[in-house]
Amino acid sequence: MKQERPGEARQEKYILDRPPGGGYNICMRLLTIREEEAGQRADKYLSRYLGQASKSFLYKMLRKKNITLNGGRCEGSEKLKAGDELRIFFSEETLAKFQGAALRSNDMLDPQRIVYEDAHILLYDKPAGLLSQKAGEDDISAVELTLSYLQSKGELTEESYRRFRPSVCNRLDRNTSGLLVIGKTMAGLQTMSALLKERTLHKDYLCCVHGWVKSPCHLKGYLYKDAARNQVQILQKACPGAQWIETVYTPLASFGVETADATGSLARQAAPFPLTRLKVRLVTGRSHQIRAHLASVGWPVIGDYKYGLRPVNDFYKKQLGLDHQLLHAWQLTFPVVEGALSYLSGRVFRAPVPDLFEQAARLAQERSG
Repeated sequence: MKQERPGEARQEKYILDRPPGGGYNICMRLLTIREEEAGQRADKYLSRYLGQASKSFLYKMLRKKNITLNGGRCEGSEKLKAGDELRIFFSEETLAKFQGAALRSNDMLDPQRIVYEDAHILLYDKPAGLLSQKAGEDDISAVELTLSYLQSKGELTEESYRRFRPSVCNRLDRNTSGLLVIGKTMAGLQTMSALLKERTLHKDYLCCVHGWVKSPCHLKGYLYKDAARNQVQILQKACPGAQWIETVYTPLASFGVETADATGSLARQAAPFPLTRLKVRLVTGRSHQIRAHLASVGWPVIGDYKYGLRPVNDFYKKQLGLDHQLLHAWQLTFPVVEGALSYLSGRVFRAPVPDLFEQAARLAQERSG
């Protein structure tokens, strides 16, 4: 008997049979749970497999026994084990409708920007301007590029795509560059998502800020998000809807003219502008946290028109063509990891620093001379 290779899709079985609830012969699809798919709830698995089906529809099919587990009733809350058998009693037309679009070939990840890859995860140096996940129906994001990349390698097929969809584990703003964590398998996605949720996977960023920063600092406060404006406010006192945040920064190097007034009169001058490169570690990870938190204490990120200083940003845009904030997800440090990804324990990965960081620093230094 041919042994299935790790990650290789197993063919579904189509059987003409009668569903437990009665009815005439229809097409039954048999899904046998593989080792790498075990551990997830049955309803979560079915939601991925039938991506266009609503939760209410799925639970209706479970109640009517049009979906069964190991020949009996499936409630949806069961944790699936390797070897479990899910049977779906749908017509082919219904299956096609609720499975949605198949894989589409399009542009794929740039192999030169892959920082690390193994059987379970991929670390990608996302360029500024690329979405982590699609926001609109026609968007092309890192997820779509990953699917095309894995398909080109033969690691993803139409069948395996129906059962599990590789996806990003962390999200970076469109105009933030750096390390994007992608789960290629269920074990990879679950492990990395858990490490990020528990905040044991340390994330260090690099950024260029306006001003001459001399000392490290551990910032604390509250972040309130205005969803309608897609903008956040930093507060010093708790209020309804605000989330606690902590941001730690360390200055690495400063360039340009030192000034005590980083955000006032200097911002209204032509140039030069002082610039400091910071290493930033997120203790908490909220939307726009780094950009808003640094700006709230007088160190706005260069190129950030939402929370930064327009005269400063306009200067670097004119001189360097800078069209995004100089914020880069630079380094990931793994804790002790248990399970299938234990080989990553203690590993450190870095994404190359974008050339614009050095160009901006050189410009600030030259204009101050």
